[in-house]
This record gives sequence, C-alpha cells and structure tokens, in this order.
Amino acid sequence: MRPTLSFIFASLLASSAAVHGGPAAPTPAPTQAPTQLEQARSAFQQRFPTVKPADFRATPLPGVYEVTLGMDVLYVSADARYLVRGALIGLDGNDDLTERRRAELRRSLLATVPDSQLIVFRQGAPKYSVTVFTDVDCGYCRKLHAEIAEYTRRGIEVRYLFFPRAGLGSESWQKAQDVWCAKDRNAALTSAKRGDLLPHRECDASAVATGYRLGEAFRLDGTPMIISAEGYQIGGYLTPAEMLQRLSGLAAKAKARS
Repeated sequence: MRPTLSFIFASLLASSAAVHGGPAAPTPAPTQAPTQLEQARSAFQQRFPTVKPADFRATPLPGVYEVTLGMDVLYVSADARYLVRGALIGLDGNDDLTERRRAELRRSLLATVPDSQLIVFRQGAPKYSVTVFTDVDCGYCRKLHAEIAEYTRRGIEVRYLFFPRAGLGSESWQKAQDVWCAKDRNAALTSAKRGDLLPHRECDASAVATGYRLGEAFRLDGTPMIISAEGYQIGGYLTPAEMLQRLSGLAAKAKARS
C-alpha cells in the first residue's frame, strides 16, 4: 500500500511526540552564526530526528519553510512548532505554489526515464508533449488511444508509460509485456487497445516495471494519468481539443511568470 499524506503527517507527529516531551535540548554554539534557513532546518531535525526530507527550503511566506517528502510538500514554522499541510497560494498571480513544486518533482522524476523506455506517438515537430500512464485494459485509456491521430495532428506528442493497475503478474501486466516485446511497439499498442490478443514473446520488458514504479511514486490512483512536459497533472481522459486548451493555458502561465 502506498503511504498517504495523512499517514505521513501522522508519522511526523509520532516522531515529534517520541522525542519532545519538553523543550528541545540545546545545541552547541556554532563557530559562525547560522542563517535563518539553517536554524529552521536544525529545529526541524531536532523535532523529527528520524525524518530525512528530500529538500528543505524557504518559501515566499516569511518564517515558513517548505519540506519535501517524496511527492508530498508540507510547510513548517521556523521553530518547528507548527506543521501545515495544504496549498500555498500566491494571490498576486493566483499561483498554486504547492502544485508548482509538485510539478517540479514530477518533471525531475520523468527526466530519469530515457526515451528508450517509452512508446512515443508524434507527427512532424510537435508543439506540446505529454506523458500518459496507461493500462491496456482501461476503458478511458482505450478511448484516448482511439483518438491518437487527432492528438498528434494537433501538435501533441504522446509519450506512453505502462501502469497495469492490477499489478505485477496480472493479465494487464502480461499484455503490457506483449506490447513491449513486439517488433513494432506502436502498432502492437494500438492492436492491444482494440482488444486484439498479441503473441507472447520473451524480451527485456523492464520498461513495464519502470512505468509502474514511477506511477506509484506519483501516487497514481487511476488511468490514464496525463502529465504535461512541465510536470503538471492535467487529466484523466481529455479530448484532443481539451488537452490542447489545457496545454496552451499552461504555456501562457509559464510565459507570464518568466
């Protein structure tokens, strides 16, 4: 079972309670005055000694710091007495800073997957690119793929990763492997999504496990899951027109921020 944000939050509270019956023990005086960020990080580590954040950084909100735990983004006060879970919104630009940070995390993880581990559909020089976690047997995944020519015609490159929802050893996992081991993976995926049975072949199908592990890291709970090139989760199934509108909107926001 993948840990939920509530589970992680409860674990943090338990970690704090285990070591904080009273005030934090004093630390030796440093030879050089620590920065505010270093002081906040030290306070967090004293309260949660068993927690190792992937990142700890300042936020635009004075006295509040961002803590990254996997795909979870939390906020803590400088003295580590208060922990906040929720979205940090920049009201001047109506900008969800928490989701923007999650997008950065997704983008960095997707960048670790080489093109050789994906099945890519494109026409010409695409203007946009999306990564789609797909299950061969998922109804909306099939609906999306039935319109693949229209997505690509509109300048959207579709990069597929497998996420067989039933897990390792399931029928959907085997179908994903059969697609991956075919000579023409693009054609095989199209056939499989039409319901055709593919011949079983043996090959290195580790790409299926790669997609599945990444989907778990993203806390994926359904397919298709569509991720923009910037790392934003934009669907669920979207029609070609809806997807193009969503992607152009993200591009406009990114341009406005730059």
